[in-house]
Parts: sequence; C-alpha cells; structure tokens
Amino acid sequence: SEMCIRDRYYNSISIWKKRVLKGGYNLNNRQNELLRLIVETYIKTVKPVGSKSLVKKLKCSSATIRNDMAYLESLGYLEKTHISSGRVPSEAGYKYYVDNLMKPKELTGDEVLKLQTILNNKDLVISDAIVKCMEIISDITNYTSIVLGKDSDNNTLKQVSIVPIDDKKIVAVVVTNTGHVENKQSNIPETISMDEMIKACELINRKLVGTKLSDINSKLEYEIKPIIASQIKAYERVMDFFYDAFNDFNVKNSDIFFQGKTNILKQPEYDSPEKIKNMIGKLENMDLIKKIETDDKDVNIFIGEENKFDPNVTVIRTSYNIDGEEGTIAIIGPKRMEYDKVVTLLNYLKNYIERCCLLYTSPSPRDRQK
Repeated sequence: SEMCIRDRYYNSISIWKKRVLKGGYNLNNRQNELLRLIVETYIKTVKPVGSKSLVKKLKCSSATIRNDMAYLESLGYLEKTHISSGRVPSEAGYKYYVDNLMKPKELTGDEVLKLQTILNNKDLVISDAIVKCMEIISDITNYTSIVLGKDSDNNTLKQVSIVPIDDKKIVAVVVTNTGHVENKQSNIPETISMDEMIKACELINRKLVGTKLSDINSKLEYEIKPIIASQIKAYERVMDFFYDAFNDFNVKNSDIFFQGKTNILKQPEYDSPEKIKNMIGKLENMDLIKKIETDDKDVNIFIGEENKFDPNVTVIRTSYNIDGEEGTIAIIGPKRMEYDKVVTLLNYLKNYIERCCLLYTSPSPRDRQK
C-alpha cells in the first residue's frame, strides 16, 4: 500500500539523518524550498537554475532568491558553473535534499501494472521475478540495475539427478539447498553405460548431499573417485562429466545480473570518450561490483564519495533474504539521480519480497491449530 511504502521510505533514510546531519546547518522554510526546487529542476533539465525562473514558484523577488542562493552556496549545498549565473546542486546539496526534503514519489498506474505482471506470475520463482522487476525498474529510470546473489560457494548440494534423453545423451540436473537448478547435457561415451552413470550419480547423492559447492570438486577427487575407479572401468570419463557439471554450476551461479548496463553511459554526465571508457571498465570489474553487496535490510543511498564504486555516481541498494536465499538489489545512476522515484521503486519491490517471506514462513491454519 502507499502507506506501507511511505513507512519503509522514512525508515530507510533515518540512518542518514543521524550520520550526515550531525553538525549540519538549519535552513528556514524558504531556503529549504529553494534548495528542493533547484535540485529537482536540475535533475530534470541538467541545466543550471537561475533566480528568475523561481520567482513565481517562491513568490518573492529575484534579489531575495539570489541572496538565498549565495547563502546556500556558502554552506556548500550549491555550486556556481562557469557558463551560467545559475546554480547546480553540490554533493552535499544532494545529501541534504535526500535527508530532509525528498518525499516518496507515487508510482504511475502503468509502472505498477508492469511490476505486478511479473510479481503475480506464478510460473516464475521469486529470484527470477526479482531480476525481471529490476529490468523494468532500469527501463523506467534509465539507470543501471544490479542483482547480486550470494556466491554459489555459500550454497550446498541438495541433489544430483541423471535424466536420459536417448541412448546416447543424458542431462545432469544439479539442485542446491536454495533452489538453484542447473542442467548439464552431454553425450555418453561408448565405453560407459547408462547404468554406470546412474550408479555414479547415486553414490554422489549418498556421499555429498549437504556439502558446500566450493568443496564438491575436492570431495569428488578424494572421496568419490577412488570408489568409482573400483567399480567402473572408464571411471575417468565419468568423473570428467561430473566435474564439468559442477564447474558449470559455479560459473553460472556467481549470480551477478545487470539490467540496462549501458543506461548510465547515456546520461549527459558521460560526454567524453574518457569518462565512458572509465565507467565501462568499472562495470566490467566484478571485484568492484561485488563491493556493492550489502546485508543491510534498509534501502540506503550512497552519493558520490559515500560509495565504493565510483565517486561520480550514486548507488542505492538494499538486501533481500528469501527462504535462505540472500542477495542485494542496487541501482547505479548519476549523482543527479531521480532519488524519490528510485527509492519508491526499490521499496515497492522490497515490500513484495518481504510479503513473500511471510507467506513462506507463516504456519498453515492446520499448524496453528496444533
């Protein structure tokens, strides 16, 4: 509901108020309104804001507005550009706006419909729905979105199954405790029978269920291989198949999903080949991307120097936990970001995730009667 979104929104910025505004400056109502108008106008137009354009909205003289602009500039909330007499928000100005002036922005009916179409699709597991919703959020905002799942070495093996396709082809299905599934298709060498592949699979299930995926290969080598070698003549081919199956799973389930990866490069701030090249390098640096990961349950905003990714961008992020499956959802955009829209969208998605968690963890009526 809108009330729920508002509550979550205000909770998400309460930490900022304690951290950023300690020793901050108090502004009067007109100065607060002036700063809000300058920030929101600049976000939309990417042009310095002059005093004349604000006279009607603030219902005061151009001279009064210029004096207030000069005062806000002296506090470090505004900056003056060389090409115009107008002002633009500084990094401190954006932070003050987020902490004190920003209000949740109501989603349009079309935006809600797009998200609900995905969220109400019963054929999608929740993790896939999150990725698809972040794609929609990326399209709506024109920023870059990221979903970071926990690395697969935090997952354990739940089951391995062998599914025959025909006499010469099989599929290995690897399932983890968090519900991740990966398929590995392969041709069976003539020296190996279907029964031998199934026997090896049964042995792996008996010995390795509950093992961390990061430990699987060593256990295959030192615990499973000696047993299979004593039972199957072409044991090396069998072992190679299962090595490949688990290696494919680990590679594919590092769980970093980008949506609108190049969106940020379309922003006016990236107006030179050097800036574009620098940002592309950072988006390709997985070690840097993983620093965005968080366990914090609130929606938190990191502007400029606050984030570890890039001092010229804003990162808005939060964590999720669905029945043991953990991860981070984040938006990367310019410091001139439409903060109210992004925060509302992420909170909408986060509220959905939390409702799903309650559905999964709440006891059934029959259980409650017990």
